[in-house]
Amino acid sequence: MLIQVPEQGTLADVATRRLAHSIVTGELAQGQKLNEAELAERYGMGRGPLREALRHLEGMRLVKRIPNAGARVAVLDRKTLSDLYGVREALEGMACRLAATRMTDEEIANLGKLLDQHEQQIKKEGGKVYSQSEGDLDFHYQIARGSRNRMLMDLLGNEQYQLLRMCRYRTSRKAARTKPALQQHRQIVAALEQRDGELAELLMRRHIQGAWKSISEMIDKEEEAA
Repeated sequence: MLIQVPEQGTLADVATRRLAHSIVTGELAQGQKLNEAELAERYGMGRGPLREALRHLEGMRLVKRIPNAGARVAVLDRKTLSDLYGVREALEGMACRLAATRMTDEEIANLGKLLDQHEQQIKKEGGKVYSQSEGDLDFHYQIARGSRNRMLMDLLGNEQYQLLRMCRYRTSRKAARTKPALQQHRQIVAALEQRDGELAELLMRRHIQGAWKSISEMIDKEEEAA
């Protein structure tokens, strides 16, 4: 199932959640070396739970272990991101098509309410940020769950889910992307309400293509500035 690290749980669960959040938000930078002693002190956790957390994060592909060099935060280069968004477009498009016939009326209505919350959040940020929380507050998570296809949910979850959150957090800070992204989400909900799976899939694919274009342009600018 899609990863949603609990607020409570074992010490390793808590450590995994804290470190994943720091990586997704960029507090721990891409490529940064992860020193166990420094992390243990920084986050106030024992070395045992920390090591277990790093193993979990390696499984999520947020952390990469390099022989004789230790663990580092994953680096999402253009090829990795291109592959990731290509897979995401296909799988989330399929999830959206299935959700159009499998989600209940109440679940679709709740998607609309969720977007109302997102709109309020965007207004609070002055229209400059559209950052979705993990799990139940994540529009894409809800649609994947609404597909009722366990294999599809597994493919969209686990290692992909946190990597996608890492990418989406970067584009959420791009002001030009906030309003169009919300509008596209609302169009997808409208297609779900109409039970039009073909249209819902098309709109989701276009939405993700737009997200990849935004990421690609951001990478271009970063490369030019380097």
